[in-house]
Amino acid sequence: MKPIQANIKHLRALKKLSQERFADELNWTRSVVGSYEEGRSEPPIDRLVDLSNYFNIPIDILVKNDLRKAKDISFIEVGNKRVLFPVTVNEDNEDLIEIIPAKATAGYLSGYDDPEYIEQLQKIKLPFLPTGTHRAFPIKGDSMLPVKDGAFIVAKFMEDINDVKNGRTYIILTKDDGLVYKRIYIPEKDTKNMLLSSDNKSYQPYIIARENILEIWEFTCCINTQEYDEKELKLSSIMMLFQELKVELEAVKRM
Repeated sequence: MKPIQANIKHLRALKKLSQERFADELNWTRSVVGSYEEGRSEPPIDRLVDLSNYFNIPIDILVKNDLRKAKDISFIEVGNKRVLFPVTVNEDNEDLIEIIPAKATAGYLSGYDDPEYIEQLQKIKLPFLPTGTHRAFPIKGDSMLPVKDGAFIVAKFMEDINDVKNGRTYIILTKDDGLVYKRIYIPEKDTKNMLLSSDNKSYQPYIIARENILEIWEFTCCINTQEYDEKELKLSSIMMLFQELKVELEAVKRM
């Protein structure tokens, strides 16, 4: 059975529609719906467009991916389209955390909505995490000190970009830059952009358009893969102290 056959039937069932009602919704005939679901014929491009518009799911996902394991809540909004957001569970129906390895970060941009890509990732369970869907992302470089190169940020998926909290850290997936870990600031009276800032002030902050953001994951915890030495801990403490003092001094100036 080809994915498109199973997908039409499954998505129709999610809508709780009979073949006849579904056909009416699309201005098709019941026999056409039956022929597609039973594999006696395949929908031409104009009918695929109809399906894509009706379910608000891209054509390539309808054609390539088996959506039978997907529930209606397995889809998320990206722009004006819904894409499949795979959530994996163990035998006890507990959510698992997919680990994005450093070597796979380059492919995450093209595979973040692909169940086959997500399925092949290693998975772990962290029982102390709050409710929600989490993934672990590798950190490269020193832009977010004291988080070290090679550490993993475990973050919770955010369904609504408007829930971003000013000054908190997030994993952000963008169309142009792929995955980045930054502190987000929300410019006043600007509903179209966000300011991404590094905690290491050697790196300049930059503006990104909200429409270019594909996913946002809110920081939950950090897993370090390297031990800190005494000098690093002292340096990190000093840097954090000065950063806190700067915030306090700026607050005094505004008084």
